[in-house]
Amino acid sequence: MARGRAHVTITGLARLRDRLEDLPDEIKQALVKGVRESAEAVRDDVERTVPVDTSGRDSHHLKDTVDIRYREDDLVADVGWFNQEDYYAFFVERGTRSRPAQPSLHPALERERGRYQARLTDEVRRALR
Repeated sequence: MARGRAHVTITGLARLRDRLEDLPDEIKQALVKGVRESAEAVRDDVERTVPVDTSGRDSHHLKDTVDIRYREDDLVADVGWFNQEDYYAFFVERGTRSRPAQPSLHPALERERGRYQARLTDEVRRALR
């Protein structure tokens, strides 16, 4: 995890990256769609579950700034907080000496982990029809 940032990475077929070039465009697009759906599911889950500080004027900041960044032809998605002013998301996720951890990102990833393979499989099956 990068210093001052909290995010997770969702990858699509990283072990088969070399073979990806041999796949038809329809299959590549199906994989991209599956990665996007999983990344969006994680982001949406985090938006629902991230703690909201009701004492501050910026009480929904982490909820409003969780984001997705795609790379490697959209087959890798990083989900989390990327802006420097969101540095405290790391402390919310992991806790500090004086505040207990209140994770939302990693639990969201774990909930999606079980659906991820099924999403990719379903999208590829649709593309093959």
